[in-house]
Amino acid sequence: MKTTLKFITAISLASVLSGCVIAVGGHDEEFNGNEEWQKIQQFNQSYINQLNLGAESSAVRKGLGAPAFVELFNKNGEEIEVLFYRTQHEHSDGETSKDECTPLVFKRGVLVGLGDKAYQNL
Repeated sequence: MKTTLKFITAISLASVLSGCVIAVGGHDEEFNGNEEWQKIQQFNQSYINQLNLGAESSAVRKGLGAPAFVELFNKNGEEIEVLFYRTQHEHSDGETSKDECTPLVFKRGVLVGLGDKAYQNL
């Protein structure tokens, strides 16, 4: 009797749980075969290519959204902000690194340079 009860409980539990569907990831629609990150990267490149020195950090953040990385520090009494936007990503590994990004250098909230040379000359 105990074995039969255990068997019936196990079958009941299995049939109840078999109806459960758990969505893991949810990136299929968002990334659509890795095309979405490519579109975002292309947009970032186009936007950055049209920037002029003197652009305000707040306007750039509004246009490009949240950066992948941010550095904020004082140097020689000036507030330096560096925003990194992904523009050079080659293949999806699930992680973004700074070498896949273009740095935008702001002093006192104003764009003073972009790219690796501007970042290295800080």
